Amino acid sequence: MKRSLEEHAARFDEKAGEYDDSKTDEYRACASLVVEHAAPEADDVVLDLGTGTGAIALALAPDAAQVVGRDISEGMLAEAERKATEAGLTNLEFGEGTFREPEYDGPVDVVTSNFALHHLSDAEKREAIAVIADLEPRKFVLGDVMFFGEADPDEPFYSPEVDDPATVGVLADAFTDAGFSLTAVERVHEQVGVLVAERSPTPAESGAE
Repeated sequence: MKRSLEEHAARFDEKAGEYDDSKTDEYRACASLVVEHAAPEADDVVLDLGTGTGAIALALAPDAAQVVGRDISEGMLAEAERKATEAGLTNLEFGEGTFREPEYDGPVDVVTSNFALHHLSDAEKREAIAVIADLEPRKFVLGDVMFFGEADPDEPFYSPEVDDPATVGVLADAFTDAGFSLTAVERVHEQVGVLVAERSPTPAESGAE
């Protein structure tokens, strides 16, 4: 991580009010794909990590039993709470938490995240995916800055001072090592994509002896 959690939190606190209006078409396309692939069932609990102002969480709440949003920025969480209240959604719960310490130990069926994991180093991404795997969701949908080809620091999605994106291959290996199988890869831009990972069933779950 190129900045501390506190530095990242402060940066997002400052931009929380205008965050939604600052997003690119690629970001919005990525968010739409995350929502589409998450597709929660009526009795599902969704954990949205790096929830920001709640774009993914609010979009999924009408179709899920509960959506739990976690973020490091109090300002972003306050915006998410405000938007949930305005929308009249009562099955949302927002609070502080990180990828590696989500501060949630309840049941999780689907995990989502959009444009947040790339702030971690590759080693920290691996740790985060392993922690998420321990929650035993059946699906993890990740939308993020990721490299499909060579990294280009002149592109708007990659700011070396704050971002640390991984290649798609590195992310795929981390998911596989944590017991997930990649079931979809959506390329939005040379440096933006969506990965859908589903948890491989244990022998007991699959009925194997």
